[in-house]
Amino acid sequence: MRGVNRELFPLVRMTHPRGLESLDDAEVPLGRRAFRSWILLAGLLPIDYDDLTFVELEPGRFLERSPMLTQREWQHERFVTPTAGGCVLTDRVHFTSRIAALGPLFLPVFRMAFALRHRNLRRRFGEAHSAREVK
Repeated sequence: MRGVNRELFPLVRMTHPRGLESLDDAEVPLGRRAFRSWILLAGLLPIDYDDLTFVELEPGRFLERSPMLTQREWQHERFVTPTAGGCVLTDRVHFTSRIAALGPLFLPVFRMAFALRHRNLRRRFGEAHSAREVK
């Protein structure tokens, strides 16, 4: 979770249970809510929540399908593929807004958030290839 918040800084911060800094150290239940994470704009103002639910979790890949306050369905799949010079990071996101008319408004926000995440990762780990697909 510390890494997620580094990726999203300074746009938002996601809360997590005390002591859960890394999913590597935790037993994450698959297919049911692990915990509710509040999404805080600029780290302060609650704007949404994510009932974090992992469907698949393995080294180098996860698939999250979580309901959110604003999204009836949120699916985020991440792949980290090793390469000779480092790795390629791919994020695929699909969402269905609870209010259909707001879907087109969320799309540029989510694209911006994932562009920020990838930029922050490149800054931290160096330049490599990354891909994001937000629909």
